[in-house]
Amino acid sequence: MESNPVIDQRIKFRHIQCFVEICHEKSLKAAAKKLFLTQPAISKTLRELESILDGVLLIRNRGGVSLTPKGEVFYQFAEMSLQALQQGLDGVQEVSVGGNKRLSVGALPSVAARLMPDVSLEFAQLAPQTVLHVLDGPHGFLVERLRLGELDLVIGRLGQPETMDGVSFTQLYEERVVFVVRPDHPLIQNPDLMLVRDFPVIYPSKGSAIRSLVDRFLIAHGIGGLDQQLETVSGAFGRVHTQKTDAVWIISEGVVANELAAGRLVALPFDTSMTHGPVGLMYRHHDGLSPHARVFELAVEKVLKAGGPLGAANTIPK
Repeated sequence: MESNPVIDQRIKFRHIQCFVEICHEKSLKAAAKKLFLTQPAISKTLRELESILDGVLLIRNRGGVSLTPKGEVFYQFAEMSLQALQQGLDGVQEVSVGGNKRLSVGALPSVAARLMPDVSLEFAQLAPQTVLHVLDGPHGFLVERLRLGELDLVIGRLGQPETMDGVSFTQLYEERVVFVVRPDHPLIQNPDLMLVRDFPVIYPSKGSAIRSLVDRFLIAHGIGGLDQQLETVSGAFGRVHTQKTDAVWIISEGVVANELAAGRLVALPFDTSMTHGPVGLMYRHHDGLSPHARVFELAVEKVLKAGGPLGAANTIPK
């Protein structure tokens, strides 16, 4: 495994700041004035940087200064680092004085049930002045709200290409589809996928993120239409109906993670690996992420890095 690169500790912030400002002003004298330094002081700082990097970065001429090839490369990354630092400072300031700031996040049912409780707690620690508004619903509904500007972010499964126009997607983790039943369901004693057809099935609605995955999975296993099919993406309905009846609920694992962990529902031991799909953060491509949205992203990353709620499902031993 490759180790992370270590920045030369001899390079200080003043080296980067002076170099970038000289490039902006095309003059050591003008850059020195802008930074409230003397010209000898900024010249010395530039020489130190060139010594550390073991190469000439700038050439002085009658027109001022010009970048060497090595200087051009370093300038691109030096400028980006300063911009990133400024964005960080701006973000801290904006989040710290959030006041009535509000961040609206859409979450697919699997995310709302499995991930959002922990993320909301982490976000409250990082941005206590910001009101977090969470809306759950199917993929198409949430993405449309995102496009209209009613939501700042959406967390959920990657949708079909035609549904992702103008939307950027950053993957967080992968999730599979599971077939769940109540603990004393007849299929527990004889978990045969073909026998699912003999029971009522709660099936993902058309337009939901997992519908096409479930369709392909059943076709691949020789199962066509289901005679007793009820379509919904309502987690509330599915949890109650599955525990009270002989229904088989086909749903993203995250939606029922709590029920599986508590033993209120059980996942049948079917190999659904072909239904694995990415779950990620979605935002409007042309807008990018606001400081509050970036803090929310950080909260998600901290929860996932800590192990979060993504533990193993409660499946029946084979």
